Amino acid sequence: MLDINKIRAEKEAIEKALLKRVDKKDLNLDQVIKLDDQRKELIQKADELKAERNKYSKTKPTPEVIKKMKGVGEQIKGLDDKLKEVEDKLREKLSELPNIPADDVVAGGKENNKVIKTFNKQPKFSFQPKDHVELAASLGIIDYERAAKMSGTGFWCYVGQGALLEWALLNYFIDFHKKNGYTFIWPPYLLNEASAYASGHLPKFRDDLFWTKDGSCLNATAEMMLTNYHRDEILDQKDLPFKYYGYSACFRREAGSYRKEERGMVRGHQFNKIEMFHYATPEQSWASFNELVRNAEKLVEGLGLHYQSVQLAAGDASAAMSKTIDVEVWIPSMGLYKEVSSISNALDYQARRANIRFKNSKSGKNEFVHTLNA
Repeated sequence: MLDINKIRAEKEAIEKALLKRVDKKDLNLDQVIKLDDQRKELIQKADELKAERNKYSKTKPTPEVIKKMKGVGEQIKGLDDKLKEVEDKLREKLSELPNIPADDVVAGGKENNKVIKTFNKQPKFSFQPKDHVELAASLGIIDYERAAKMSGTGFWCYVGQGALLEWALLNYFIDFHKKNGYTFIWPPYLLNEASAYASGHLPKFRDDLFWTKDGSCLNATAEMMLTNYHRDEILDQKDLPFKYYGYSACFRREAGSYRKEERGMVRGHQFNKIEMFHYATPEQSWASFNELVRNAEKLVEGLGLHYQSVQLAAGDASAAMSKTIDVEVWIPSMGLYKEVSSISNALDYQARRANIRFKNSKSGKNEFVHTLNA
């Protein structure tokens, strides 16, 4: 969520930046400012009436005063009800605005993504490589048919060496982060609606999540849980940055038809994920971002895979993120790259939703932290 005060003070600059990722017809900052004007006006009127009521509360309650104060009380209630309505509408409009792209993030969609690094060369074969579905079936390490029988399409079972390989990969990631001094968090898989809102998945991605009858949802990524780990807290500046990594099984509806290149494990309803997450001050923010990028690259390099790092254009990145770099590995059977890690800096966008702050040691004021994930 963006800062309404910053929108008011830097309207033209923010509008120009947001147009990197949204159409002009879909952007109306004047409407947001107008709602904030209404909010301020209602607060002022209510405060004036409350001051008047407090003044008369110190006098002798004559019948005339009692009658007048009854009317004042009704006016205050009406203003408070209207204020809540306006504040809800303002919050809704602010939550619909995307994050401000970083200065070096270009406008447009996927066609404007830029390769900024490559590692190793593309492997060449004298034969047509099998895809992972064929290989897994021939080796008996992943069972799609029995998983579909148990749970439906979009699921799979790791079997024998396949299960051990998956576990070994998870341990490889865990050991790497442990050696780098990160703190391991294994969160619950269910989260409440407030948490889904705080992480930026609501309201836009409601239909992409699995919901229980009592209003909880299964996490789509460990980022959702780690964003909420310090929700509604004030952190000590001297302890920042917090560097976490978390494991979670992740669940996504992934509705719609599947393309050929999305079969098997490329697009499924459940998968395992190790997530890196930083809470940082604004001054630490971009150093944290660079650290996360390098960590993700080192993990892929350790596996000896050919990859490219790609800086995403504003329209191809998540709306909640100011800047994103994807690490993409080469898939020989497909003849294309697929993202295996997405490193993003949300600045204070998520922290405003989640109300995560730190006390600035110099000013003594509470400020919003920056959140980053990979």
